[in-house]
Amino acid sequence: MANPVVVGVDGSPSSLHAVEVAAHEADLRSVDLRLVHAFGWPSMHVPPGGPPWNPAAAGMRELVDGTLVEAEQRARRVSPHVETTREVTVGEPLMVLEIESRTASLVVVGSRGLGAFGSILLGSTAVHLAAHGRCPVLVVRGRPDPSGPVLLAVDGSPAGEEAVEFAFAEASLRGVDLVALHVWNTWSERAYEGPGDPLNVVVDVERLREEEQRVLDDTLSPWQERHPRVTVRRRLVRSRVRPALIEASRETQLVVAGARGRGGFTGLMLGSVSQALLHHAHCPVVVVRGGTRGADRA
Repeated sequence: MANPVVVGVDGSPSSLHAVEVAAHEADLRSVDLRLVHAFGWPSMHVPPGGPPWNPAAAGMRELVDGTLVEAEQRARRVSPHVETTREVTVGEPLMVLEIESRTASLVVVGSRGLGAFGSILLGSTAVHLAAHGRCPVLVVRGRPDPSGPVLLAVDGSPAGEEAVEFAFAEASLRGVDLVALHVWNTWSERAYEGPGDPLNVVVDVERLREEEQRVLDDTLSPWQERHPRVTVRRRLVRSRVRPALIEASRETQLVVAGARGRGGFTGLMLGSVSQALLHHAHCPVVVVRGGTRGADRA
């Protein structure tokens, strides 16, 4: 059985919007939709496999059931043919959704939440999932252009290959163009991958531009052959990376990025570019971690 699309539900407007997006994604993939509600009990120690309901939670079950019923109704209005299941569990949402990601094709979360998912959802759940999830993570935010293309942030790193694969597949499923944007500057020079611009070093800008064009072409060519029906618009831009990608997201319906690029600090689980997109992009963002293809999948 194909892995479902999983969406975190807490009853907030943001999460209910995420349910609608998740239902559409499940429909595109012809897979089931799994609605997951998690809540923690900081003063209680619930044994593994223990019942999710407790006398101390009088009225909680009705509240959660109502939330999930509304979420399911939203999903059915968007995609009436998608099979929908519910899961309610005790536990920290961060860990619950991370575990769910092991057997999901995609995890979808809103950019703001309530209750257990927290009013600082984007600062915790979304970033944590993007860094540690075992499948692509879609964060619903901004006002996407419904007729716009899919935007791929090309970095040329081996770890970013799965993001490229996902972006091509998503553009194909949606029937839209793929804009492959590769942003470069003098910091892109391989010999100077430090935190600061080497102002005292003369850089051959034209040679560097040619190298970055080669990175863009080499990254896209194999996948373009596999998806010949996807129209690809290649864009090579000399600029600051984060502002250029955020600005480009104004005219797109989805941004796809790898968790980490070729620069930065190797110990970081989530790069600064991905974090900037999660916080500032003008449309939904998918972060795809490298090395998770097929891992822990049922």
